[in-house]
Formats: sequence, C-alpha cells, structure tokens
Amino acid sequence: MRTRSMPRELRSSVVRGLRTANAFKPFARNGHLSVPCFFDGWLRSELPLHVAAAHSVASVRAIRRGAFKSTAGSAAVVVNTAASLQLMKIYRDANGAQDVFRAAMNDEFGTNYLHRIDPAIRSDYSPLSWQRKLQPLSAARRVMCVDKNVSYGERGRRNRLDVWRSPETPLDGSAPVLLQIHGGAWMIGNKEEQGQPLMSHLTERGWVCVAINYGLSPRATWPDHIVDVKRAIAWIKQNISSYGGDPNFIAVTGGSAGGHLSSLAALTANDPRYQPGFEESDTTVQAAVPMYGVYDFTNRDGTSRTDMQKVLEDRVFKTRFGVDGDSWHAASPMSRVHVDAPPFMVVHGTNDSLVPIEQARSFVELLRKESMNPVVFAELPGTQHAYDIFWSPRTHATVYAIEQFLGIVRSDTAQFVASE
Repeated sequence: MRTRSMPRELRSSVVRGLRTANAFKPFARNGHLSVPCFFDGWLRSELPLHVAAAHSVASVRAIRRGAFKSTAGSAAVVVNTAASLQLMKIYRDANGAQDVFRAAMNDEFGTNYLHRIDPAIRSDYSPLSWQRKLQPLSAARRVMCVDKNVSYGERGRRNRLDVWRSPETPLDGSAPVLLQIHGGAWMIGNKEEQGQPLMSHLTERGWVCVAINYGLSPRATWPDHIVDVKRAIAWIKQNISSYGGDPNFIAVTGGSAGGHLSSLAALTANDPRYQPGFEESDTTVQAAVPMYGVYDFTNRDGTSRTDMQKVLEDRVFKTRFGVDGDSWHAASPMSRVHVDAPPFMVVHGTNDSLVPIEQARSFVELLRKESMNPVVFAELPGTQHAYDIFWSPRTHATVYAIEQFLGIVRSDTAQFVASE
C-alpha cells in the first residue's frame, strides 16, 4: 500500500518543483495564465523560507512512510530538496535588494547620497528582524492608526481614510505626510490591505501617514478614481496639521492601480478637470513613489498588456479608446510628464506578471528627459507584483530606500526654503 502511494507523492513533488520554477521565472506575463502565475509566484518569491519549510515537512513525512524503499519515493524526496534549494536561492537573491536600491540612488544622487539628508532626519539601516521574517504580515494598523474611517468626501465608505501617527510625534505641524493609495485594477481593494510595512516604518520615523479608499469600478467611472485622490489631497492640506502633519510636504505612493493614481496625481496638480467643485484647492505634492504601476492606457510604445484595453473599456472608462482617446491619453501618466514634475522614485520588479516592467522603463525614460527634478528607478530582479505587502527582505530594503529618497527631497526642500 505504501509503495503504491509513492507515485502520488512524486506527482506532488513535481508540482512543488514547477511552482518554485514559476516563482523564479514566471511562466506567463500576459493573458489569463498570468494571474495564477502571479499569485503562486508572489507567495514563493516573497515567502521562500516559509514555503521551503513546508517542502521539508513533506520530505520528512515521505521518508517516514518509506520513501527510500522505492524509486518514485526517492525521486519525490530529491525533487522536494531541489525545490527547497531553489527557494533558498530566491531568498538569497531577495537579500540583494538593498544593493539594487543603493545603486539606483548612486545613479541619481552620487555615491555620497546619504550625506544629502539632514542629520536630524537621517536614520541608520537595521537588519530585518527574525520576528518579522516569521510573521511577514504587518499588524501595525492596530497600534499606529489613530483615526479610522474619517470621511473626506461624499462617496460613503469609499471616501474614507485612516490616519497613522506615532504617539511620540509632536503635534506642531512639522511631520512630513505620506498618502498611500491602494491598488486593485481600479475595481477592488481597500486601505487596510496595502502599504502597511511602509507606513509602519515611516510612522515610527515621525511621519504622519494617510491611507485612503476611493471609488471603484464598475460603480465608479473614470475620472472618479483620480478625483477622489485629489479630494483626499485637499483634505490633507486642510486637516493634517491637527495630527501633527505638515501640509506643505506631502509624498504620494501606491502600488499597481495605486501606482498609476499616485503618479497621475503628482503630475496633474491643480488640474481643474480632476477637481470638479474644488477647483481652487491646492493639490500639489512634493514627491511621488509609484510602485509597479500602470503608466499608459494607450499602448503608445507596445509596453501595455494586450488584454487590458477591453477591461478598461467595459468597466473603468466605459468608453471605447477609438472614440474617447483624448480621455485615455489624459489619464496616462506618460502623457502628463512635464518639466516641473516633482521628484519621482519608481519601483518595479522584473518578474511582474501583471504589469510589464517595460512600461516602467518607458515612463522613467520620459521623466528623465523632461523633468528637472530627480528621478530614481529601482528595477528589482526576480520580484513579483505587490511584493511589498509582506515584511520580506525586499520590502525591508524598499522602505529604507524610500525613506532615504524622501529624506533627500525633504532636505533639499528645506534648503531651498531657507535660501529664499
């Protein structure tokens, strides 16, 4: 009976090996298969130690059942072991993210970039703790979120926000502010799901962070999504000082659809088309950190997903690109790049199965040609979409790099103000 069960164990081991191979290099980056490739690869590329531990448990169980008494059983153990070794390599590669960010910062600011940060706000890098490695989902919202579900608009629960701040942050209106915009293809998601490691880290460093919900399609129709983001920025300008935040220094970030909305918001400050009823409100931001974002709806250079247009037509814009092309162009951050664009830090993974990294490269190229402000681009090898949900080594390196980038922008801004 045990011998007959071994082929099933071998099949399970082969499946584990294939899933690990997909984490190392996704089997698909377009079409319907790209979605399961993302989900499966995402977990393994960001939690390789956890998955390797599960493989080890499977191998131990197989051995205890007599795996080495048959060829199939022995092969199952070998495949499990090979998959675990590959996961360990993925883990080692993930630990190289700090070097990638360091090189990206060097390229833009020079090798002594840390010295550009005011010593009063500069912090030393500390390794990722084993507690966070073992518990990769952040629970910081329970502690740092001091005001939940605050209304900032008229769209009910989709126009609510959370404010994060540390009890140690003074209420003198001097703390920099981060606006976090969740992703979800403009159709799903909420403010509790994404950006928590970054907000946790910055809140501990004296920032005030704001995470928002916004209108989702198909109920919401473009440009409702960006109008809500603009309305949230206006709310921050008017109210954040009561939480200790500085309304004159706002950085905006988000992943995926949030990457699109954060970059578009940064590039379209005070655009009356996206501020109906509050056209006079100031919606400028001082920096943008879009992550694995969508930067073009027009596929102008062939870097968009081939299957995205129909979804946008049916559920988001509810117009045809061929008929309403001007709105699609205006909604594309690549169309809105200009000389006064605020400083940008763009982050994208080479293994992204949902949004092609080639589009991020095109966006960065445009920014560097047009903008007079800094543009940092971190291209993370072996990294999937939405990787920063987990407290992984890559995320740990990311939050420190973002803090350093924003520290330089803050320092430069303060020097500019002081020199006036």
